[in-house]
Order: sequence, then C-alpha cells, then structure tokens
Amino acid sequence: MKLNVKAMSLAFGLLWGVGVMIAVWITILFNFPSDIVLFLGKYYLGLNVSFTGSFIGLFWGFLDGAIGGMVFAWLYNKLSAIV
Repeated sequence: MKLNVKAMSLAFGLLWGVGVMIAVWITILFNFPSDIVLFLGKYYLGLNVSFTGSFIGLFWGFLDGAIGGMVFAWLYNKLSAIV
C-alpha cells in the first residue's frame, strides 16, 4: 500500500498548524502558562501570545507539518517497497 504524498502533507500541515493556533488561543483565553508558545516562538518567526501571532503560528505550523508529512509519506513509500 502506498501513501498519497500530497494528501499526507496536507493532513499533517493542517493538523500541526491548527494545533499551534489553538495552543496560542488557549493560552490567551484561559490564561494558561505560555511555555509551549514561547518555545515554539524561538523557531517560528513572529509567533507570540496574541491573536495575530496565532495566525502566524498557523502559517509556520502548516508549513512545518506539511514538510514533515511529505517526508514521512515519501520515506514510508520508499521503505515499504523494500520489504
């Protein structure tokens, strides 16, 4: 069985991007500790604890997740052909 690389990239990108955005919103709305947002802000340029920062995090998270999903699906397809 082969994985669809485009579909996996889109799925991982949406999952990670929306996850980062929701993490920022939860931090803002419920006044939770912002440790995870500050940690990701070191790597995602412009990510901070604000609604604008959450959409910047959505963009960077989508990009990061899409690349990760693409690499995962590509490696899966290559390694499953060996076995």
